[in-house]
Amino acid sequence: MTHAINDEALDTVFRAARSQNKWLDKPVSPAVLMAVCDLMRMGPTSANCCPARIVFLTSQTAKERLKPHLLASNVEKTMTAPAVAIIGHDLDFPQHLPRLFPHNPGAKDWFNDAALRQATAFRNGTLQGAYFIIAARALGLDCGPMSGFDNEAVDREFFAGSNVKSNFLCAIGHGDPSGLFARSPRLEFDEACKIL
Repeated sequence: MTHAINDEALDTVFRAARSQNKWLDKPVSPAVLMAVCDLMRMGPTSANCCPARIVFLTSQTAKERLKPHLLASNVEKTMTAPAVAIIGHDLDFPQHLPRLFPHNPGAKDWFNDAALRQATAFRNGTLQGAYFIIAARALGLDCGPMSGFDNEAVDREFFAGSNVKSNFLCAIGHGDPSGLFARSPRLEFDEACKIL
């Protein structure tokens, strides 16, 4: 890449973007959700392991399956969102490495240790979740990422029969500004960073 993106793009993705709590009644099409994932998958992961797995809940019936597993404070903003993504990570990601990391066919054996496999899946799945938020914002959507749910119950409900574990939820749509909180402060560079 030879040049930085412009200020308008930076505002869209970071500076003016906000975590949403309330939604406009505007649907998000499957084509747009696919476009978000098409961008997300281009972000880097360790050995191109790509462990993220996403279940999109777009129907009221699907969201009702999630509802009992939410903290009370997350119910309204989740149930009224046009779409909700369950961002998970697949502990069986190494089986795909011969295809995803073809220049080292033995790479799947790097992750025979269960603790290393879990840490790698969680770390890189979380990275892909962040790429997902950036991609959604870049395509004109708003996001409401959240914890505050029973992971084990969600895994039983949506990932049964697999080795996928949920990480966080992300409501997606077009945010209603009336639901925004005042922007919270951020740490300054010198508080969070060092240059050595």
